Amino acid sequence: MSLLPVVTALVGMGVSCLMIPLILRQSERKLFLVRPADLHNTNPKPIPRLGGVALALAFLSIEAFVLFAAPHYRAELTGRNAVVFASIAMFALGLWDDLRGLGARKKLVGQILIAAGFCCSGIFVEELRIPVMGHVIQLHGFGVPVTIFWLVGMTNLINFIDGADGLAGGICLMLMVLLAVLGHQTGGMELLAAGMAGALLGFLWYNFPPARIYLGDGGAYLVGFQIGLFSLVNSRKGEVFAALSAPMFVLALPILDTTLAILRRGLWGLSIFRPDRRHLHHHLRRIGFSSRKIVLSFYGVTLVFLALGFASIWLRGEWLPGLVGIGALVIIVCADNLSFSREWFNIGHVLGDSFEMRKEVKYALSLMQWLQMEGGRCASLDDLWVDFVFSARKLGFSSAKLTLADGQRFWVDTNNRLIPARWVRHELDGGRSGALELEAPCEFSPSEGQAAGLAWAWEHRHFSRVSDPKSFEVLSELLAEGWMKAAKSWSPHWSSPSDSTRAVIPEATTSGGSPRPRLRPARKAASCRIS
Repeated sequence: MSLLPVVTALVGMGVSCLMIPLILRQSERKLFLVRPADLHNTNPKPIPRLGGVALALAFLSIEAFVLFAAPHYRAELTGRNAVVFASIAMFALGLWDDLRGLGARKKLVGQILIAAGFCCSGIFVEELRIPVMGHVIQLHGFGVPVTIFWLVGMTNLINFIDGADGLAGGICLMLMVLLAVLGHQTGGMELLAAGMAGALLGFLWYNFPPARIYLGDGGAYLVGFQIGLFSLVNSRKGEVFAALSAPMFVLALPILDTTLAILRRGLWGLSIFRPDRRHLHHHLRRIGFSSRKIVLSFYGVTLVFLALGFASIWLRGEWLPGLVGIGALVIIVCADNLSFSREWFNIGHVLGDSFEMRKEVKYALSLMQWLQMEGGRCASLDDLWVDFVFSARKLGFSSAKLTLADGQRFWVDTNNRLIPARWVRHELDGGRSGALELEAPCEFSPSEGQAAGLAWAWEHRHFSRVSDPKSFEVLSELLAEGWMKAAKSWSPHWSSPSDSTRAVIPEATTSGGSPRPRLRPARKAASCRIS
């Protein structure tokens, strides 16, 4: 057995471990290398999203090593140059987003163009043989669109799961090991896959919780695209269906998580590319799992599916229905033990709530678009705060508090002051731009022993969809995002050198012009507080 794959893996790991400390030091000195955090990133300290740079350099080093140490491996594989150029192009697209920020549509168009360019090299799926039935499906003119869908889908799938420290890197490591074994059998991308497995192992040393560096879009795009490429190239050397289905087993949990996220966002009227806090790892965190326990739990389940992927390769897809059944059973057992099953399988209730949620989300998005436009028209941040309060009131919130470096701004709806409220705190830009606290009335039934004033307030409440826990979570995030965008629209237009401090740290006032503390007697009446 050749030791070349092991040496290649060591080359990849060495380059990755050498480059990441250099990237970390440069990121500390030059803050422009660190993209500002968004609402969903709550780390108080900026963490570099440039792990993909180390992986890209490792990939080029691996390719150079193979070129000089084993040129016959490279010469035997058609389209090797297309694999290299397409991988670097996809990495560059993601790196651009890490440094500057691109819209979802621009990134999707770029991904499609790069995948289409790779298909021009002559490598695409031409036919599919179904092992169980023995049928061969000729794709004809659909071969290129299917290939583009496969490559773009795999690229975005890895990017979607990069939401917890060590999660995407560990799953991609398992996938690269699987693809290296598959490449050894088919004579395909064995060395490149083994080298990238080594590079990912070195990256995980710095990415395992608590992470010091992230993959970023550049790293996620590079590795996700390569997983799609390597499995595609391997399929030309053997059984297409087995080569493409094996990685799908390893990605069973990410595929399920991404599918649920797309359905959820689509039903609620949100962009499918919009991040949220309702992924599987977020649920595990809410029920008390630590960061390391979350990642290790995912690793454990993924190892089971990795075994199923190896079985699919060894059996050449002949027992694929049975393997899929085993995988489905594993998911059902995990869902039941972690309290997912009630939410997943109550289809009627989920659809009914989604249609109601869609109306509220559409209304909230319209308000946030108006608020952002108002940000460019307001002469002061005080005026913008008044517009924000108007939006919050329209959505059904009962109070808001904006905490900045030199003070706070308050707003309280006195009509709902006594009603028990749900509460959430959003750290803006990881806490570097202050924090926004929001409250909204929650549903409850006053008992006979409660105060008459509380019962009267409940009878005369202004009922809103925001009282529902899920709606409260989504609408509060939209409101916080709306404030950030509106403040960003206001600051460049109105701030000047003389009031640059004011643009970031405004004076603390209330809608009435003087600070007023929030009275919270209703907190003791019901345990509806969330965080």
